[in-house]
Amino acid sequence: MYELKDLYQEVIVDHNRSPRNFGKLPEASHVLEGYNPLCGDRLTLYLNLKDNKIENIAFDGSGCAISVASASLMTEAIKGKKTNEAEGIFQSFHEMVTSDSAVMDYDKMGKLVAIAGVRDYPTRVKCATLCWHTLHSLIKGDAAPVSTE
Repeated sequence: MYELKDLYQEVIVDHNRSPRNFGKLPEASHVLEGYNPLCGDRLTLYLNLKDNKIENIAFDGSGCAISVASASLMTEAIKGKKTNEAEGIFQSFHEMVTSDSAVMDYDKMGKLVAIAGVRDYPTRVKCATLCWHTLHSLIKGDAAPVSTE
């Protein structure tokens, strides 16, 4: 039987090797770039927003396994959500990967909990949160590229 840590590792490897919602989104209403200079992760996030709902989302770019898996998992978690719901998931995710006292809400976070272990590796937190900070900036209407530094 798999240990939970092994299962999480499997989720990360799967989403890195076969990222979901990877590629450009021609009909995107919002596009923003994100960059993590420490690790070299670069991504472009594409959103199709309609009536404050994320109708479609995609990303492209390159990065480490954590960065790509996090972006893939994020797109699955927020597609079809209202922007305020996506912001709530962003806040919960950020707390989960930065706080030792964060309570793991498996029902709310789903497969996103696979990324929680990065909190033990501070340099990897930036890899895991790059796509989320890019999403947050995009929803707020910021036009400047996002940097984790």
